[in-house]
Amino acid sequence: MRFLGYFRSSSAYRCRIAFNLKGLEYDFESVHLKSGKHKSADFAAVNPQKLVPALITDDGQELYQSLAIIEWLDETYGGARLIPADKDLRAQVRAFAQVIACEIHPLQNLRVLQYLRSDLGLGEDAVNAWLARWLGDGLQACEDILAKRGDATAYCFGDEPGLADICLVPQVFSAERFNVDISHLTRINAIYEQCQSNPAFAAAHPKAQPDFEA
Repeated sequence: MRFLGYFRSSSAYRCRIAFNLKGLEYDFESVHLKSGKHKSADFAAVNPQKLVPALITDDGQELYQSLAIIEWLDETYGGARLIPADKDLRAQVRAFAQVIACEIHPLQNLRVLQYLRSDLGLGEDAVNAWLARWLGDGLQACEDILAKRGDATAYCFGDEPGLADICLVPQVFSAERFNVDISHLTRINAIYEQCQSNPAFAAAHPKAQPDFEA
């Protein structure tokens, strides 16, 4: 498999965790977002949306959107199950993942922040207020969803990591990167710390990637 991503991309981070939890190897190609490599004709031929990540499978399929890639990995390969077999729990896990992937993460996306700064002319204080509002509100909703489950478990929806944790960890990393205070979200912080002690998550961290830039 050929995986096209970028060390700082939250979506690519999700896929790296999934690869590691499944014990899968892949050939990595860095698509440098700051230099605009994702806008190239070659990359657009793989993903017309011009966003990372993308996955080219061994049989030549071109897949994109991190949740679709993760579900494909789970349905194609054995190893750790990332999405529950039980239909009710599966719906809950997917909903939690989509709160992050569809509602929170898009509002911190590089192209959105560039638009706020360049097209709308917002200063850094205004951009930071934007990030604090939407990341803070979104992660608070995640905390409340987990609280509704009752007894705390090691990971979001049980004692083994899965899709919900795969989405949560990169989002918490982003909150840290953008200096959004989530210290009051006790359940999320406990799960995040649990994940950091898991080698599959640790190896997927942006700082552990070959294209990492400080």
